[in-house]
Formats: sequence, C-alpha cells, structure tokens
Amino acid sequence: MNSAAFDLQDYLTKGVEHVVSDVIRATLKNPRESAFMVKFAAASRKASQKRRKAEDGGEHIPPFLIASITSKCNLHCAGCYSRCNHATVDQAPVAQLTGEEWLRIFEEADELGVSFILLAGGEPMLRRDVIEAAGQIPGILFPIFTNGTFMDEAYFELFARRRNLVPIMSIEGEREITDARRGSGIYDRLIANMDELHRRGLIFGASVTVTRQNIREVSSSAFLKSLSDRGCKAVIFVEFVPVTDESRELAPGDAEREYLRGEILRLRQEKPEMVYISFPGDEKSSGGCVAAGRGFFHINSHGGAEPCPFSPYSDINVRDTSLKDAMHSRLFRTLRENGHLLEDHAGGCVLNDKRELVERILSGGEI
Repeated sequence: MNSAAFDLQDYLTKGVEHVVSDVIRATLKNPRESAFMVKFAAASRKASQKRRKAEDGGEHIPPFLIASITSKCNLHCAGCYSRCNHATVDQAPVAQLTGEEWLRIFEEADELGVSFILLAGGEPMLRRDVIEAAGQIPGILFPIFTNGTFMDEAYFELFARRRNLVPIMSIEGEREITDARRGSGIYDRLIANMDELHRRGLIFGASVTVTRQNIREVSSSAFLKSLSDRGCKAVIFVEFVPVTDESRELAPGDAEREYLRGEILRLRQEKPEMVYISFPGDEKSSGGCVAAGRGFFHINSHGGAEPCPFSPYSDINVRDTSLKDAMHSRLFRTLRENGHLLEDHAGGCVLNDKRELVERILSGGEI
C-alpha cells in the first residue's frame, strides 16, 4: 500500500459511517432503537467533523477507545488473554479508577470526537457505577463486552433508559463449545438473556472469539440464524490472540482470516438484519495495525493508556493527565512514527509478537 496516498482519518470515518448505517438498517423494525440510532448518526457525523478538523491541524484523534473498567472477573475462561497477562484477577485491587474518574474520561472523549468506547474488563457489569456514567454521554455508543452472568432487572431497565449502552455477550458457538471454554451452564444463561432482551425490544449483540477450531461453526448460517432469531443485531468476530506458545496453534492464520473476511462480506450482503465486524480484521486494508492511537487505544482499569488490550504496556496514566496527552505518549508516538504498526506478523496482534521491542521503548531505549 502507498502510505502517502492512504488517508487514515478518511478510512476510519468511512468505517464508523458503515457501522452506523448497518445498525440503523438492522434496527428498522424496532422504532425506539432505530430512532436512537438516527440521533446517534447525527452525533457521529459531528464527531467525525471534529476529528477531521483536528487532523487538518496536525492532531490525529481516533474514533474508538477500549476501556477495561475493572480487572475483576467471576469466570476462568480457557485461554483468556487477560488472565494470562495478569490483567484480570478474581478480586480487583482498590486502586482502580472511580466512577467519577471514568465519567471525566468519557466527557473528554466526547469533546475530542470519539464515537465509540468499548467497555470491557474483567467483567464490566461488575461496575454498574461506570456503566451508569457512560449512559450520561448519549453522543458516544458504548458496547459492553460481557459474559452475561450479571444481567438483572436493574440492568434491563438501565438499557431501556440509556439506548447508547449496548450489551455484547460473549459466546463461542453452540452449547458444547461455549460451555467448554466458559463454564457449564453459561450458554443457557446467555440464551435466556438474549430472549429477555429481545422480549423487551432492546438492542444487543454477540462477541465471538474466533479460533482455528470454531471458525466454521461461528460463521455458519445455522449459528448466525439462531442469534438473529433471538434478536441479536451485531456479531463481533474477535480473532484469538495467543499470549502463550501453547495456544499459538489456535490463532487464525492468513487462510482463516481470508476465509472470515470473505464470509463477512457475504453476510453483509445476504443477511443485512445483523451487523458483522471483525477485530482486528484485515490490517492490510487499514494501512497496518490501528492500535496505539491510530484507530484506538486501550485504557486499563487503573488508568494506564496501552496500545491495545493484547499489548498491556503503558508509560502514561489518564488519572494524572488528559486523554489528549495520553494519545501522545512516548510509547504511542514511537510505535506510530517508526512504522512498527505497519509490519507483517504471524497472526492476531503485531505488538504481542513484538513484546521485547515494546519493552525496550518503555525502558527508554532508542528504536
């Protein structure tokens, strides 16, 4: 790709517009959700204009953030990258960001022109205070990546009041493979949540970790129809990222990623009742990895600004500085400006493959 001719801001803006238009189309049969999405589309256009104005002035603002609002989780899913990186634990330490601190971050993101903030964990629904704070920022859409085990009446009512909060439930395929990875009975609980959300007319989605083992099942017509029939409006395919040598064989390779890319293109044409997104997706089409502030960055539960959840390294904390300043940390600038995000890699995450390089940058070494 000719990087000089590649307009990253234009690419990202079109990506945001594509997602928003797909969601509007998917919610046409649900007047309340569709009405909200039309309002959000207007807010998203204003955010895009802010980002373009900043870009023209030499300031790149990514449209996405990922916020891990807690490090605590009640499940022990097989191969969880976050537990392998010790970012997720059974009992969250006390030094995590408060709900008030997260609200300040969300408000600043809104001012900068961020359109989406993905709430993750640990298990984010353990932090009801933070999710309620997110609901106060209608100009940002907050997908909540949850294991679904803490869904209750209070959350159903919150999602009905704050339509910018969208639960995205993690499911691995059918019952056998989901329970094998996440625990016995989890599949049935997820299905019960989906049925209740659908009954109440609330929009929700599903997150699927894609491995070499389940890629055919989770992209099959039967599996996706089962989600669609229950009212699911978005499926996010998250490529498995190996953080141990033992799990590397599960990571999708070039052939699997190409297959998934083709399936998503087909699904968007043939089954427009749902939105289909792949993460990290085809990096070649986006001019390289979009982490470290190119398209998004990650804020951990303690406020550390990291390139992405799969690369848990930080040299700046949003508790002590502004979100804007965090985007220009030495680590982020070095990764972006020295071309490290544009290089080929074995699969999943370029920065996970370059852990030693990232550690050298953090130690102040010249790269």
